[in-house]
Amino acid sequence: MEGSRPAKPGSSACLWLGLVSVAVAFLCAEARTTPSPLLTPSNATCAGNSKCQAGIILPIWYPEDPSMGDKIARVIVYFVALIYMFLGVSIIADRFMAAIEVITSQEREIVIKRPNGETTTTTIRVWNETVSNLTLMALGSSAPEIMLSVIEVCGHEFKSGELGPSTIVGSAAFNMFVIIGICVSVIPQGEVRKIKHLRVFFITAGWSIFAYIWLYMILAVFSPNVVQVWEGLLTLAFFPICVLLAWVADRRLLFYKFMHKKYRSDKHRGVIIETETERSKGIEMDGKMVNSHFMDGGAASNLIGLIENKEVDESRRDMIRILKDLKQKHPEKELDQLVEMANYYALSHQQKSRAFYRIQATRMMTGAGNILKKHVAEQAKKSTSVQEVHVEEPEEYVSRIAFEPAVYQCLENCGAAILTITRKGGDINKTVYVDYKTEDGSANAGADYEFTEGTVVFKPGEMIKEISIGIIDDDIFEEDEHFFVRLSNLRVLETEDEVLSPNSLPYPKAMLGFPTVATVTILDDDHSGIFTFESNSVHVSESICIMEVKVLRTSGARGTVIVPYRTVEGLAKGGGEDFEDTYGELEFKNDETCKLIHVKIIDDEEYEKNKNFFLELAEPRMVDMSLQKALLLADDVPDRKMTSDEEEAKRIAEMGKPVLGEHSKLEVIIEESYEFKSTVDKLIKKTNLALVVGTNSWRDQFMEAITVSAEDEDEEDTGEERLPSCFDYVMHFLTVFWKVLFACVPPTDYLNGWACFIVSIIIIGLLTAVIGDLASHFGCTIGLKDSVTAVVFVAIGTSVPDTFASKVAAVQDTYADASIGNVTGSNAVNVFLGIGMAWSVAAIYWHMKGKPFVVEAGSLAFSVTLFTIFAFLAISVLLYRRRAHIGGELGGPRGHRLATSAFLFSLWFLYILFSSLEAYCHIEGF
Repeated sequence: MEGSRPAKPGSSACLWLGLVSVAVAFLCAEARTTPSPLLTPSNATCAGNSKCQAGIILPIWYPEDPSMGDKIARVIVYFVALIYMFLGVSIIADRFMAAIEVITSQEREIVIKRPNGETTTTTIRVWNETVSNLTLMALGSSAPEIMLSVIEVCGHEFKSGELGPSTIVGSAAFNMFVIIGICVSVIPQGEVRKIKHLRVFFITAGWSIFAYIWLYMILAVFSPNVVQVWEGLLTLAFFPICVLLAWVADRRLLFYKFMHKKYRSDKHRGVIIETETERSKGIEMDGKMVNSHFMDGGAASNLIGLIENKEVDESRRDMIRILKDLKQKHPEKELDQLVEMANYYALSHQQKSRAFYRIQATRMMTGAGNILKKHVAEQAKKSTSVQEVHVEEPEEYVSRIAFEPAVYQCLENCGAAILTITRKGGDINKTVYVDYKTEDGSANAGADYEFTEGTVVFKPGEMIKEISIGIIDDDIFEEDEHFFVRLSNLRVLETEDEVLSPNSLPYPKAMLGFPTVATVTILDDDHSGIFTFESNSVHVSESICIMEVKVLRTSGARGTVIVPYRTVEGLAKGGGEDFEDTYGELEFKNDETCKLIHVKIIDDEEYEKNKNFFLELAEPRMVDMSLQKALLLADDVPDRKMTSDEEEAKRIAEMGKPVLGEHSKLEVIIEESYEFKSTVDKLIKKTNLALVVGTNSWRDQFMEAITVSAEDEDEEDTGEERLPSCFDYVMHFLTVFWKVLFACVPPTDYLNGWACFIVSIIIIGLLTAVIGDLASHFGCTIGLKDSVTAVVFVAIGTSVPDTFASKVAAVQDTYADASIGNVTGSNAVNVFLGIGMAWSVAAIYWHMKGKPFVVEAGSLAFSVTLFTIFAFLAISVLLYRRRAHIGGELGGPRGHRLATSAFLFSLWFLYILFSSLEAYCHIEGF
């Protein structure tokens, strides 16, 4: 994959951050034993004990006060179990995100009417891109944190806990500082990434900061240490409000409708998506404002403008460009190989969703390999394994007698027409009799041909017989005429003395086939001929290369005639652009009735082509005309009185003069290659990422679960897979239990992904309940409070897949939206759904019992305040990086990249340090 090679900085950064986290944790554990005597603890939770409590699922590990050796053993067991559960959550979250990708990739066709009245059909996404990112996509990436918060409250008799809310805040800090810090540094040298949908980013970033300010307000201002019902419900209601405002910003509704906007077609899919437009003058968002004009933001007018500018076909043009480039680079490869390479290239370079990056990161981390290359390789194997089914015709037990061919032509002076009758199939050792007889058409028996009838006998072993029909020649000019010859009265010689009809046999051994009537056309040879094309228009594919056009000579074939011809431009241009200019003369010899004109068609591989040019015939002329006849037909002969014999001779000469027929001008319409068009259409359908990450059967899921593949990070257009490494095998065997277990989840094709969605979120809930118990027991065993355990260990464990997903998205995407914008959106969703849902349920429960829902502000309020301040600083730094000397939020000059990453990492370290010190009352909180 492009740019996937710089994975080392991100991976090493995660390792360093893990070591720092462990160091801080042990520092806090040590600090727990020596609280500061100088501070009067205002934090009501800082004096709490570290005694282990029974979990929702896991019981207490007795004895409760083990020896040091047993305690170390327990810590190791809990820590390993916690990591293994995080792997399990990552894998089921992979299935969950695959379902979300399938759900949000649903499309429908709409019919758009152009101003000229024409209609065209295009495809649009059912889900708005921004709405899907803030709802299902954010839910997918934040499901463990949200479920942990809800399950902790519901599982502990609706009492507030520290693990869930602290995990949400700690995860938000990790996302905001660590993930963005890694994304800033992994961009290749000399490249930058900017946020494209800046309005949506402002909305989500603002809401992500407001969410944590709101948490502080309800914990320490409105009703200190108590969460009321309206506060919980309003927190939950902020989620749809946030989504609505982001949708308004994306669609430029309300005040946005007076601002500049435009529609585009999604790369490689042809799906219409509304986007922001680059302006030559406007707001660059770097502090410099210049004049800008307002435009009407009506969606209909923009959509019509899109159709008129053919932007709907952008995906097809890109696919055609890819195919042409690959054909130039690899001229030796077959079309099937080029299609496979183009499919991989298109999948690799198209804009991808957050769900795809999350799935890709998880599968590469667990030894499942590069899903793009695996998908393309599997498609290639399927196409090569599908053999063309040949329907073998059953053996014929019946002989069929028929003409072959059914149409014959002969000149009037040919003497006789020879017709062929064939016997096919059945027992050829039988003797078969069949009668034939001529019938008049426009030709009359006795005047134009000889009436003929008789019987043809097929002796044993004979397959072909010929009959002769006499043709009568005259010197009278007449049109071409035809007559028929019909077969009838078939008999089979069953024995030497008995001839039976087929109907009298137990089963027919011979019968008349098709055709039983032959048509014979007599071409008049007393005229020089009428020269014409077969029709007035013809459609050809641009891939035909050399086009053959027939020029027919009818109603006579006497003498040698020259017919000039030439091509004339229409919408199609000559000179090698659409076709090669062609001109010349056709020479028809005596009795010659057909000639071919060859025109070279240029194949420029256009998707939809409808251009025309013309092929014209000029006046034909005789070559072997006598001098006297030439003088009679000459137009430049001085006027003189001709004798009656000369006038009669001239009349006869005029009748025999070669002339042009009805179709002397042929319109040639060049259309796109059907094969090329179908290839492009198939490729466009294959580039739907839902086909890559989705599954259609349990068999596929189990096969994928037990298969180890390479974590291939090399960018190759061929899409060929390499052998798995040792690391791939290790990760596969560590996670094969989870893979096989979660292969039982319904495939994403069932109910359009909703069956997989529901089952996956139930499993995530069960696993997070176990994770919550493990984390709590791990913390109390090592001597850490739940708030510190959540902020350090649980937050990192649930955010590792997002880290790798954001890193890959930052490198591969053209813009920074997938790596930064989704981080801020997820942080807001975590609070509004995770805490809002849990606290709403608990507040309603205690309100019904007439008691308040108590939530100690303590460490949570301090952590929220600290995160809010640091998040504001981080967003300010990102916006500053949009200035011209840096160029964008991610990447840029080496010094600025390192400084930004170091600053963001230091914010996260300070957040962890101060939160932990406050939890143990070494610094004063709220």
